[in-house]
Amino acid sequence: MNTRVLIVEDHPMFAEAVHSVLERAIRGVEIHHADSLEQAKGLLNENSDFDLALLDLWLPDTQGFEGLIELRHSYPKMPIVVLSAFASSGVVDKALVCGASGFISKATARDDLVSAVSSALQGHVVVPTDLSSGGAAAEKGQLRQLTKRVQSLSRAQLRVLEMLCQGLLNKQIAHELAVGETTVKAHVSEVLRKLNVSSRTQAVLEVSKLDFGALLALRWSAGEAGLAGERTV
Repeated sequence: MNTRVLIVEDHPMFAEAVHSVLERAIRGVEIHHADSLEQAKGLLNENSDFDLALLDLWLPDTQGFEGLIELRHSYPKMPIVVLSAFASSGVVDKALVCGASGFISKATARDDLVSAVSSALQGHVVVPTDLSSGGAAAEKGQLRQLTKRVQSLSRAQLRVLEMLCQGLLNKQIAHELAVGETTVKAHVSEVLRKLNVSSRTQAVLEVSKLDFGALLALRWSAGEAGLAGERTV
């Protein structure tokens, strides 16, 4: 019988990356994906025979620990491991108090991710190993640097990055923003340069470490000039 894992994550590229890593590393694993709490509940209502759920804390229809609490209440026997960018000791402790079977940081290396998921499937509680003051300080420093890089993006570049996170192609982004594909390509190149990454997938994985939705909300409320003024590069 296959091992069934449910990934509840709204960033398509990040979900696909986790899917790919686990599929290659864990023999006989069957992976399903939901991009919202409601979709996850729909899959679980159809067949609740999952061995593990990996749950992001920030989804389009729930934020914080509400989704975790709801899933734990509705499916008390299913192990749920939180997969989140917010890996402070306080957040990890609260996740465990709310019923999580463990916590994996989105910044976790591939081998450590596989090890943690494998351990969770065996019934163990998994938590980050680098929650010492030094490790936490280093992670906070890295996240601050990443936040600065994201904040250096123009409004147009943020719009493009947001759509990259949604899994849209250049042609689709051009249609959504009513600009040419050449303009989109130029914005993508600048996004990669400013984030210091070499591919669209790496950009999405980096942004998934932050509360990107909150950063966008702050920028949109700042009253900056609209996209129309930035259509030329």
